[in-house]
Amino acid sequence: MKHNNVIPNGHFKKHWQNYVKTWFNQPARKTRRRIARQEKAVKIFPRPTAGPLRPVVHGQTLKYNMKVRAGRGFTLEELKAAGIPKKLAPTIGIAVDHRRKNRSLEGLQTNVQRLKTYKAKLVIFPRRARKVKAGDSAAEELANATQVQGDHMLIAREKPAVDLVKITQDLKSFKAYGKIRLERTNERHVGARAKRAAEAEKEEKK
Repeated sequence: MKHNNVIPNGHFKKHWQNYVKTWFNQPARKTRRRIARQEKAVKIFPRPTAGPLRPVVHGQTLKYNMKVRAGRGFTLEELKAAGIPKKLAPTIGIAVDHRRKNRSLEGLQTNVQRLKTYKAKLVIFPRRARKVKAGDSAAEELANATQVQGDHMLIAREKPAVDLVKITQDLKSFKAYGKIRLERTNERHVGARAKRAAEAEKEEKK
């Protein structure tokens, strides 16, 4: 055998059977989780099973900022614009995040509209059945109220529309790379050309 190689010796006595992990308890866990979800739904009735309402926010970083998702909570500015006191919001199933800031008007308007829609659909049960306070829902609304299972007011991700066009001869003959290079050159020389034009104009006036 040529060269100064390592002598091959197979390491085949590791008893791999001792290191294999199994999960035979998964079907039982599935049942246990389902029962726990059902018990929780009964316990928190008539509140939605998915928890409080969350705002629509954009993902962090350049990679994810075009995608929208559920945020931690609504800002104090959004609650104020929707006419909901910040102390009342957590009691009627609205998540509040006092640290988040509104960076754009569109985001603020979206979440304010979301709060108003939620408020219009909201059914508030009185703390005591016999003692109805201002702001509590009417008796017929309470009778027809049902518990919302799963996510409520889902965040819709809009897909960009694609327009299909026929490929013409002009489109085929168009050289995109050359056009980009030309525009980059024009942008690079715009200052020098403007200066040269100004100097030429000054010479003509003389």
